[in-house]
Amino acid sequence: MPPRRAPSEGWTVFLVGAVQFINIWDFVMVMPLGPDFAGSLGIPLSRLGLVGGAYTAAAALAGIAGSTFLDRFDRRPALAVAMTGLVLGTLAGALAWSFPTLLAARFLAGAFGGPATSLSLSIVADVVPPERRGKAMGAVMGAFSVASVVGVPLSLQLSVWGGWQLPFLVVGGLGLVVTAAVAASLPSLRGHLARRSEAPVRGPPLFRPLVITSFAMTAVTMAGGFLVIPNISAYVQTNLGLPRNYLQWVYGIGGLVSFVTLRAVGRLVDRFGSFRVGTVASLILALAFHLMFVDPPGAGRAGVMVMAISLFFALSARNVSYNTLASRVPEPAERARFMSFQSAVQHLASALGASVSAQVLFVQPDGSLGNVPMLGRMAIALTLLLPVLLFLVERGVGRRVPPPDALPEALPGGMATLSKKV
Repeated sequence: MPPRRAPSEGWTVFLVGAVQFINIWDFVMVMPLGPDFAGSLGIPLSRLGLVGGAYTAAAALAGIAGSTFLDRFDRRPALAVAMTGLVLGTLAGALAWSFPTLLAARFLAGAFGGPATSLSLSIVADVVPPERRGKAMGAVMGAFSVASVVGVPLSLQLSVWGGWQLPFLVVGGLGLVVTAAVAASLPSLRGHLARRSEAPVRGPPLFRPLVITSFAMTAVTMAGGFLVIPNISAYVQTNLGLPRNYLQWVYGIGGLVSFVTLRAVGRLVDRFGSFRVGTVASLILALAFHLMFVDPPGAGRAGVMVMAISLFFALSARNVSYNTLASRVPEPAERARFMSFQSAVQHLASALGASVSAQVLFVQPDGSLGNVPMLGRMAIALTLLLPVLLFLVERGVGRRVPPPDALPEALPGGMATLSKKV
């Protein structure tokens, strides 16, 4: 039987982007849908952060476990298994009948969604050379924007048409299709196994100063965001007075801006570096946090839209910057292990931020959320720490003797001759 023809670099990145689209859609739709299922399941609005926290806590634990073994396997079957578990967790969410059962379903989804993310980013770093990696990361991370532009508004509308369970069923069904595509057409990726056998990793990878600083960068980024992100849907409706039927426009237009931003910022990162681009993005994000959560201008529906667009733009630009830089920290043979542990840090910090928000917020007599400005100030403080960490990591990567990276000759099955760019 002739060997399977290896797909192009562009197709591989596209397929990984589809995986991320399902993974991220599953995650990001839950927070906007919060007010919809809160009434049915008896969940106070101030506790909605715990639903997101269940996913991120599970993903953190799975990331820690995965960091010990993911680099021992071919990337393709590992990703297929992770996607299968994610789909089962998503479908279980539609069957939840109480707050605890929904938390359990989200925990299951996170336990597999976290490794799916780290494997996806590892595949991109394996396949795409460093000089094009910022652009490729921007393309894959564009899944976040597509999920916002298409997935979140569609989920909100599906909830109106068929109840809050319907979005979970639709995402689960599409996830089965993507999982089948991964198993059928993703190439076998074993180059990291050859590198692992040829040369041992230099020193304990999870305890080098550069790696620890990179994890701190990730923790600050995610904790700052998740102090406020899980509560945006409830906040704009109860505090800012945005009608429910406008919510899909907030996420749709903001996500469209993010999609354009990710493509452009990926190129800027390749040209100017993560520190410069990430610093500008962090300053814009701090201003967006202030205007939306600390001192809203009170400009009605148009003002909410402008603030949301600014928030999506700044979050996207910041995330491309730090993810591209983080991909340069590990060596090829330790990449999935590093990405898995980074995923654990990412989700643990997200869970911490969401949990803190659930403790700080309370429902006021008029139904709005109290203590939102306090959360906004905390998010700003963490956001302004990021440029310092970006500088330290970028300097550390620049000073290091460049290790062998994911060069084309390390790829299997004819992918050595690929020249097609993403």
